[in-house]
Amino acid sequence: MSLSTITEKLLRQGHGLLAADESLQTIHKRFAALGIEQTEENRRAWRDLLVTTPNISEFISGVILYEETLEQLTDENIRIPEFLTQVGIEVGIKVDQGTKPFSGHSPELITEGLDKLNERLTRYHDLGATFAKWRAVYMISSTTPSDVTLIENARLLARYALACQEAGLVPIVEPEVLMDGDHDVATCSQVTEKVLHHVFENLHLYHVAPENILLKPSMILPGKNIKLRPTPEATAHSTLNILRRCVPVAVPGICFLSGGQSETDATANLNAMKQISPNPPWKLSFSYARALQNSAMKAWGGHPKNKQLAQTIFSNRAKLNSLASQGLYKPSMEI
Repeated sequence: MSLSTITEKLLRQGHGLLAADESLQTIHKRFAALGIEQTEENRRAWRDLLVTTPNISEFISGVILYEETLEQLTDENIRIPEFLTQVGIEVGIKVDQGTKPFSGHSPELITEGLDKLNERLTRYHDLGATFAKWRAVYMISSTTPSDVTLIENARLLARYALACQEAGLVPIVEPEVLMDGDHDVATCSQVTEKVLHHVFENLHLYHVAPENILLKPSMILPGKNIKLRPTPEATAHSTLNILRRCVPVAVPGICFLSGGQSETDATANLNAMKQISPNPPWKLSFSYARALQNSAMKAWGGHPKNKQLAQTIFSNRAKLNSLASQGLYKPSMEI
């Protein structure tokens, strides 16, 4: 399958991506908060619940998986990637190996994962993956992000993206400007503009084809410590302004991360962008993790008897985001 065909499938109207690629540490943290036993079987059961939700392919075009999920089975003993392919959903894979303290630039973080990446990409492709994801993170403070962090994260994202395209996988480029802190919207805008400038400069430098990537950015939002939150319309204007400045029109799609937003905020902000700009240069959609999963995971609680209820909740959340990606969501639709 060509890279352009994969991107077209991922970006079909009314569809978005489910990020179910939490590392062991992250998913266990979420389980612990809900009193769910932290076991491999519960990780498998949770991801089975998500991917086997009836008719989820009406709203989800691709699922980003964690490495262990590539070989896990559904309750019906079908390998999860095979099941996704059967129902018309593209299989994605998180290929970065998490962040570590950036030596000499504390408290900033740098992403690991280039070691043996080419070999891993070949294996993932053989196991059914058609796209991949790499996340870089940027902290906002009076001293961060540093120029070195901006440069190094952009370089790593570009090298990863090139390796993916050479291996036949569409790369999702995820530069996340974190919401942690007390910064205002103007500061987030300035930092995000710098981040995206460095990212696309390096993608060009490394000869990454922009028409065969997807961008997964954060929205322009104040830090979590700021009590007064902007309206969805204000967030949409701020975010679209920066994207128009920085993202080439050759990029086919932008699938936003939720980045700590609530489920309803992530949906409303995406909807406002689509309403304000019905025909932007790129297709706008979502690639959410917690903003799709939170309520469903709470309802499930690690108990098989709650699977159907949790699937209903997850399906409804996916449907609302599908509508938001078309500018058709209304707050009154919330249950």
